[in-house]
Amino acid sequence: MTPNELKKFPIAGKGNFLEDFTPGRTFDHARGRTMTRADNVLYGALTVQLNPLYLDVTAAQALGHAEIPIHPYLVFATVLGLSVEDLSEKGGAFLGVDDLQFERPVYPGMTLRARSVVKAQRVSDSRPGFGIVTWMTEGHDASGERVVTFTRTNLVYMREPVNV
Repeated sequence: MTPNELKKFPIAGKGNFLEDFTPGRTFDHARGRTMTRADNVLYGALTVQLNPLYLDVTAAQALGHAEIPIHPYLVFATVLGLSVEDLSEKGGAFLGVDDLQFERPVYPGMTLRARSVVKAQRVSDSRPGFGIVTWMTEGHDASGERVVTFTRTNLVYMREPVNV
């Protein structure tokens, strides 16, 4: 798509532009999400996750858990989702995740919250009207203990495109 074609599509919705993402800026994402057993069962069924740890309380207890933990990839996807409104809702391509670390198990009934810090921001060399932003995101439980961390990078619209 050419820069002139891009201008035909207005940018709407919530979120921020490249210029809003100064390195070091912290976003405490407003929404939280309480994880449920039903979330875990549905995620396991839809993704054909057959690991007994996430399906069978006896297997979970044999591995030292009091109950079936929430699948860590569901925890990751949930925390990533909690950050979208502030970080990437305006649009732009998702460029990937690095340094994904699961810090501790999450169990049904736990509420997750997310916080992100801008690590890097620059104007795109190849995509006029866009920049590239990298954030470090942490997922926490209600007591503030970290359960997951990762960095992610997105293409982000510029408010005032200098290279269009």
